[in-house]
Amino acid sequence: MDDEDDDDAPPGLPPGTPFYMTPAGHAALQEELRHLWNVERPKVVEIVSWAASLGDRSENADYQYGKRRLREIDRRVRFIGKRLDKCEVVDPAAQPRREQVFFGATVTYVREDDSEVTVTIVGVDEANAELGHISWVSPVARALLRGRVGDAVRLRLPTGVEEIEILSISYPPAAV
Repeated sequence: MDDEDDDDAPPGLPPGTPFYMTPAGHAALQEELRHLWNVERPKVVEIVSWAASLGDRSENADYQYGKRRLREIDRRVRFIGKRLDKCEVVDPAAQPRREQVFFGATVTYVREDDSEVTVTIVGVDEANAELGHISWVSPVARALLRGRVGDAVRLRLPTGVEEIEILSISYPPAAV
């Protein structure tokens, strides 16, 4: 059985590739794990126990759905556990070389059509296009990495190559 959660590397990357995550992303995964294990799973176990006590399980929808939900929760718990074990937390606020684009940077760039785009480079599981959070392995992030303000970098897209110019780079304030 080919199980997605057995992969050691982020999707599309070879095994052994670092699994970077921001402190916020790490905390969010820890909270999800805590919630699944301490809140959601016990509720489902209670429902399954109640449904099992009713007798015939073959036609008991509460029992069947509950068992399926338990498998989903357990699969997600294993996945998160593996992610947390293998992740490398990188705090963007501690980045000393703030004049260059690295993991955790918020970058504003201009496209060939003069539209400005602002993105924050985050871990694979933290990516959220609606918030402008892109994975560090995305084509845009890979094009921007190591760039400086004023650099024009080549972005390879399915439609061809586009040149984008870095307008600004920022990081969260360093903790005092």
